[in-house]
Amino acid sequence: MTTLVSPPAVSPPTKQHTVIDSPYGPLTLVATDGVLSALYMTDQRHRPPEETFGVPDPEPFPEVIRQLTAYFAGELTTFDLPLDLHGTPFQRSVWAELSKIPYGETRTYGELAEELGKPGASRAVGLANGKNPVGIIVPCHRVIGASGSLTGYGGGVDRKQRLLAFESGGRRSDGVQALF
Repeated sequence: MTTLVSPPAVSPPTKQHTVIDSPYGPLTLVATDGVLSALYMTDQRHRPPEETFGVPDPEPFPEVIRQLTAYFAGELTTFDLPLDLHGTPFQRSVWAELSKIPYGETRTYGELAEELGKPGASRAVGLANGKNPVGIIVPCHRVIGASGSLTGYGGGVDRKQRLLAFESGGRRSDGVQALF
């Protein structure tokens, strides 16, 4: 299971990044003190400036790349990586709940709010979902609107639709073959 960790803050954090190819376009992986802290897609909403990603260095990422490669090959359904995610306590609780959504399944914002014990907080859950810094690995694409609609996604609704279709074996919820 993916775990959220925060190393003790003793000195300024060291950041490194690398860019890998994926079926969904280039992915920028960012590590803080050697632990994955971000995964950004091109044209992603809430993507910080590249100068904040640190030096280019693939050294901290072999296991992340191995697991992403296995996921994209359809061989991995659950990530097992340490993560260093920075956000408010509420955001972190939402991101932890997102990590519990099984591969190939979806939840609504309202269902997540209820699971967090805050049934009236679906909009707040949506905002926290949108600030998820590690898309795909923390599967914010698995959250849909109450009507079943594909509401916003930081990586774009097209990518969200493609990721959901991929995880469902290429089929929409009504059983019709989805196009990639």
